[in-house]
Amino acid sequence: MSKTALLQPDLILGGTIFDLTPQMLEDYGLSGLILDVDETLVPFRQKTVSLELQQWAAKIRAATPIWLVSNNLSESRIGNIAQSLDLPYISSAKKPSRRRLRQAAEAMNLPVEQVAMVGDRLFTDVLAGNRLGMFTILVEPMIDPLVAVRSHPIRDLEIWLSMLLGVSLAADKPDVIKSDIS
Repeated sequence: MSKTALLQPDLILGGTIFDLTPQMLEDYGLSGLILDVDETLVPFRQKTVSLELQQWAAKIRAATPIWLVSNNLSESRIGNIAQSLDLPYISSAKKPSRRRLRQAAEAMNLPVEQVAMVGDRLFTDVLAGNRLGMFTILVEPMIDPLVAVRSHPIRDLEIWLSMLLGVSLAADKPDVIKSDIS
């Protein structure tokens, strides 16, 4: 698999996690979700989840199993977020390592091909999911409305490097499929 293919998301939402619907999961034949936490579900350092996120998670959980898999080292923070959403979780995942993603897919009793890795980062979330053969979904990061500066320098660098490698990240092309990338 080429470097470009490893960084190419299968689906680019062009919006936040809230734009992901049960109908989309059905349309893509997905039976499970693995979600990143920091900036995918909540702004970095935020310890609580919004009512909107709780409602979204309940709606999605009714359609498919969900696991949280985060690189964050704070067991208590990630555990509290997972508990608020009534979801199982893994912290300290070391993505782009595939080990914890495989563990979550096995816990859902699903083949990795039927599970989507959803996150806001190319070099951790998308790369890990693609390395394992999962369907990958790139979302826009959750932003703390109280933070004046909305800069994401690491994410911006990842996007810039990926585009140099030829990865297509246009939000108006939401259904780039791995089999089309050769």
